Amino acid sequence: MSKYWSPLTASLEPYVPGEQPKDKKYIKLNTNENPYPPSPLAIVAMTDAINEDLRLYPDPNCDVLVQTLAQHAGLSPKQVFVGNGSDEILAFAFASFFDPGKPVLFPDVTYSFYKVYSKFYGITPKLIPLDEQFNINVEQYTGDHGGIIIPNPNAPTAMPLLLEDVEQLLKNNADQVVIIDEAYVDFGAESAVTLVNSYSNLLVIQTLSKSRSLAGLRVGYAFGSEELIEGLNRTKNSFNSYTIDRVALAGAVAAIEDQAYFREMTAKVVATRERVAETLESLGFIVTPSKANFLFISHPSFAAKQLFEQLREQGVLVRYFASPRIDNFLRVSIGTDGEMDVFLQLVKQLTH
Repeated sequence: MSKYWSPLTASLEPYVPGEQPKDKKYIKLNTNENPYPPSPLAIVAMTDAINEDLRLYPDPNCDVLVQTLAQHAGLSPKQVFVGNGSDEILAFAFASFFDPGKPVLFPDVTYSFYKVYSKFYGITPKLIPLDEQFNINVEQYTGDHGGIIIPNPNAPTAMPLLLEDVEQLLKNNADQVVIIDEAYVDFGAESAVTLVNSYSNLLVIQTLSKSRSLAGLRVGYAFGSEELIEGLNRTKNSFNSYTIDRVALAGAVAAIEDQAYFREMTAKVVATRERVAETLESLGFIVTPSKANFLFISHPSFAAKQLFEQLREQGVLVRYFASPRIDNFLRVSIGTDGEMDVFLQLVKQLTH
C-alpha cells in the first residue's frame, strides 16, 4: 500500500477481469468475447474515419450515434445516452441515481463490478439471494432502499429475467431507479427497452462488446426517460465531455445499422450454445438455461477448480470464480464451432 494513496484507494478491491495470458496461444472461452469478427461495414467506416480530422475533438454529444440508436429503439434522442463501454455508463449511473444514504439492491450472485462501484461511491450494497436454482425473485426487491440493478441475463449464471418480472420490479419500486444491465440480452432474452416510455424510473444499459463483436471499441449506450438521461449527461460532463473518439463513433453507427449481419452472427452463437449445452448435459454436467453467449456449468463428480486448471494446461481458458455458492461452477464463453469441439473433446477426456 502506498503512503500516497487516499483512504478510498487503499480500501478498494478492484474488479478482476478474465486473464489474458501471453505465454502461448490459447482458446479463449473466459471473457465472453464474440468469436466472430465485427460487421464489415463497421470496419470500413472506422478505416474511413482515420484521416486528418483526428486532430479535432469528436462530437461530445455523439449526435449521429445517439440518433441512430434512438431510431433503432423507437425512442427520442433525448432518451439515449452513449458512453465508453457499458461499464463506464454503469459507473455514471451509480453516481447519478443511487443515494449513499440508502442501500442499493442487487443479486448475491451477479456481475462483481457492482460491489466495486458501491465501494467506490460509498454506497452500501444489499445482496438479495438467488434461489437454489439461481432464479431472481423480484418480490424480494422492496423496502427502503436507494435503487436496484440487475443484469438480464444475469452473469455469470446466464439465466434470463422475464419481461413481466422486470415490469413488476418497476411497479414495486416506482420511487427508485431500476437499472437493467442488458450486456447479453441479444442472445435470447427479452429487452426492457420496450418499457422505457411507460416507466420513468427504468434505465436500460446495453453494449456493442458482445453481440456486435466490438469489445475492443468500448462503446455502450443506455435508454431511459429524459430525466434519467439528463442525469447521466450531467455526471459524464463532470468527468469527461469526450468519452468516445471519432473512429469508435463511426464504427458504432455502422454496426448498429448493419442489422442483417448482427442477426446472422447472434444466430450462429445461439446455435452453437444450444449444441454445446446439450452435449455437456449428456456428459453429466449441470447446465443452467442460458440466454447469453456463455454457459454456466457444474459437474457433480469433478471439482470446477480442477477442471479449470486442467483445461488451462491444455490451452483452453474458461472462467472460475472462487466465490460462495458458485465455486463448483465454470463460466464458458461460446466460441466458434471448432473451438467448442476442442473444448468438448477435452472435457470428455477429463470426466470419463
